[in-house]
Amino acid sequence: MDTEAQHTERDRSSRPSDSEQPSEPEGPEERSRSAFTGWIARWVPGGRITVTLLALLAFLLLLSTFVLQPFQIPSGSMERGLRIGDRVLVNKLAYRFGDGPRRGDVVVFDGTGLFGHGDYIKRVVGVGGDHVVCCDKEGRLRVNGQSVDESAFLHPGDRPSTVPFDVVVPDGTLFVLGDHRSASSDSRDHLGSPGGGMVPVDEVIGRADWIVWPFGHATHLDRPDAYARVPEAEAGEADGAGTADGVSGGTAGAALDGAAGGARRSEGADG
Repeated sequence: MDTEAQHTERDRSSRPSDSEQPSEPEGPEERSRSAFTGWIARWVPGGRITVTLLALLAFLLLLSTFVLQPFQIPSGSMERGLRIGDRVLVNKLAYRFGDGPRRGDVVVFDGTGLFGHGDYIKRVVGVGGDHVVCCDKEGRLRVNGQSVDESAFLHPGDRPSTVPFDVVVPDGTLFVLGDHRSASSDSRDHLGSPGGGMVPVDEVIGRADWIVWPFGHATHLDRPDAYARVPEAEAGEADGAGTADGVSGGTAGAALDGAAGGARRSEGADG
């Protein structure tokens, strides 16, 4: 009895007395903040708002430089798919970690010293080793012996080419054409120039993947199925690059307007 009573008394004594109250926090706990950011905000006019805007601008600049870059279409050389004034978003990583450009891709490349001054946008018709001929008995392009039906993306009323040519694309280069063939200065017009009208893959800026403006024309640029049946070029065929039977140089180059940090990269228009 005495022992149990002692335990009971001990338990009671362990409880806090009525006069004891749990301590209350003096105020709400503050979030930890970056001392560096706070220091900058104190010295920059506009404080944290200015710092946030500068950080966003730096992010957009890095994104445009290394990942995605918008370009404006200045001419009708890629109609009907790309119209004058359209803004396209170019994927600059498309060919950095895998295969190079493929037939049917719409690519943006630096045409300085090749087609003129500035950046250009064209469709890839032939890659390294391909044998590209215009035209078969039905007026279609032939790539590696396979006729290609381009009617899905050619400008209405255009023929695949009014200029005959028979070329083999050297390794590491591309043969490119505009979709509006009668209004495009492309590989056909430079076959007699140094480089034979071919675009080095190293000069490709990226693949045009989206039309982002105007919103009513916004869409993803898919690779057409027209070249799906084209077989791969036979090994060693690129060593015998041919030349065109005839070249027409009557159109002016269509340089692309590139928007990076608000600057226009180049200007031009098709004649």
